[in-house]
Amino acid sequence: MTEEEFDAFYATAFPRLVGQLYALTGDHGEAQDVVQEAFVRAWDRRAALLAEGAPEAWIRTVAMRLAVSRWRRTRRWLDLVRSNPPQDRTPGPGPEHTVLVEALGQLPEAQRLAVVLHHLCDMSVEEVAAETGAPVGTVKARLSRGRAALARLLNTEEMEGSHV
Repeated sequence: MTEEEFDAFYATAFPRLVGQLYALTGDHGEAQDVVQEAFVRAWDRRAALLAEGAPEAWIRTVAMRLAVSRWRRTRRWLDLVRSNPPQDRTPGPGPEHTVLVEALGQLPEAQRLAVVLHHLCDMSVEEVAAETGAPVGTVKARLSRGRAALARLLNTEEMEGSHV
């Protein structure tokens, strides 16, 4: 089978085979995928397909086997997931995290931004200044005031927590 003959065969047989596999799988995209894969496999043996005399039957058989194989693989995966649900590997935030976030929320926005960028994002004072568009001295002042306010807020909350 020449390339031109194979192309003509593909053009006429593909829609018909997709319709047949769609009836089997119930999924048009899946049907197109398995028929396309079967045609790719047929390409390498196109001369033998012509000699056998039933190239469409060969492609349909390969496509059906591919569809069943994919279905079985999906079914095994679903059975595995159902029998072994994924573990929650990420622990939730601890109480110290929650307290810190609440305390940060009480700071003025400019101080909170400076503290977060500098201490949590590991940015230098100069990088924070460039990011926020504030002079370096202003960033230093915001950091100083923000740390002092956080210290007061966190100490107050620790004291309140110890009396409970």
